[in-house]
Amino acid sequence: MPLFWLVLIVLGIAVGGYLLGRGKALKSAGNDSRGLHSLPSYYGWNAAMKALVPALIVLMVWMIAQPLVINSRVSATIPETAIPEGSNLGLVMAEVRRTAEGLENAVKQGTMDADFARDARADFTDMTERLKQAGQIVTSAITQPVLVAAQAYRSATNSGNLYMAIVVIVVALIGVAMAIRESHADFRARNVVERGLKALLIAAASIAILTTIGIVLSLIFNTYNFFTMFPAADFLFGLTWSPEGRGGSEHLGILPLLWGTIYISIVALLVAVPIGLFAAVYLSEYAGPAVRGFAKPMLEVLAGIPTIVYGLFALTIVGPMLVDVFGSDGLGWMQGSRSVITAGLVMGIMLIPFVSSLSDDIINAVPQAMRDGSYGLGATKSETVKQVVLPAALPGIVGAILLAASRAIGETMIVVLGAGAAARLSLNPFEAMTTVTAKIVSQLTGDGDFAAPEALVAFALGMTLFILTLGLNVFALFIVRKYREQYD
Repeated sequence: MPLFWLVLIVLGIAVGGYLLGRGKALKSAGNDSRGLHSLPSYYGWNAAMKALVPALIVLMVWMIAQPLVINSRVSATIPETAIPEGSNLGLVMAEVRRTAEGLENAVKQGTMDADFARDARADFTDMTERLKQAGQIVTSAITQPVLVAAQAYRSATNSGNLYMAIVVIVVALIGVAMAIRESHADFRARNVVERGLKALLIAAASIAILTTIGIVLSLIFNTYNFFTMFPAADFLFGLTWSPEGRGGSEHLGILPLLWGTIYISIVALLVAVPIGLFAAVYLSEYAGPAVRGFAKPMLEVLAGIPTIVYGLFALTIVGPMLVDVFGSDGLGWMQGSRSVITAGLVMGIMLIPFVSSLSDDIINAVPQAMRDGSYGLGATKSETVKQVVLPAALPGIVGAILLAASRAIGETMIVVLGAGAAARLSLNPFEAMTTVTAKIVSQLTGDGDFAAPEALVAFALGMTLFILTLGLNVFALFIVRKYREQYD
């Protein structure tokens, strides 16, 4: 049963439970709501929650546990001889899962018969060809043992989904039955519903933490798999990035990518920080209410523009303009429209509302009494801004700049379209370079072998980027908290 229909059935059971719970409670009080402990709707919500919440919890736990159990059982059937040299069981199982998904999609598209898809004695070449015809990615890592394991994985998944649907529906019905049984005039339905809502709010607040943990664990495990196949020292200190040259340890060095990331971010900050900070000072200290009411929303419109649009702007407008000035027809410094300066300028424009909005809020938080005291001592407005307001707001402004830096480091589309794809160590801002994020995209796209180091290196790059941005964010919070003034 598709997941959508299963959730829809559970919601239908919850709606039916609401109506039955509310109706039975009213009936027990002689259809007079004044004889009930709680409002009639609370009895209905009690039934709906006891049908919906346990069923959804079972559904989520089952969806998390089922792949782990099936993965463990299927991996135990794969012989060691089926694991290629330089790979491991985890990477082989990744191919098994992808092949199983391909078989399922081929059956749904009608390009493969269901009996043929689960036939363990089916011709391997014929099966592979049908998968290709169905548009499924087939790599050199797919062998006969992998295909047999994929068939077992698909069969176990389909059986597990059927059992899951039955169990979830039964749990929802049991919850409704228990709630209806409780629905009588003396039942404290309001207290039960309030406690249930509190538990749901706590669970919602925990989702962000659990999601972060899941992302970090995914990066750690895949990065570990990469380092079991590739020397960590060569990755961290290598000066050459050329994944096409398979087998050489010098080909996956991260330093050129880190340099390009930092260089482009520095150029972007050199554009965004002065403009954004000056705009914030003007809006908070000099602009009138009418000007501020118009200019601030217009500035923040920049933050809502998709980054792909900025990338196209860099590729079609900014790059050619810079070539006209610095190219062969001008100063002769620039060979093409894609360069560090192109991506840095456009990324800086993108970061202006980020710096401006945060700095504006921080400057406005400085008490008016400090300004009035400065004016009372005879200082001008510019002197007050320079010697009173900005020093008081400096810790928050520094934090805003560091947060903008972490945003610049994580940018992808502007770099892909504006900076090029060349991984090099150079100080020339008119040359094409690339960043960590751009290479993560390139290494995980296409029909490459996922079990190869050239694909798994994307997770190591992601882990490096995660540590870098996390460090910047933590440092920004440390600066803000350490030097923040408390105004009464």
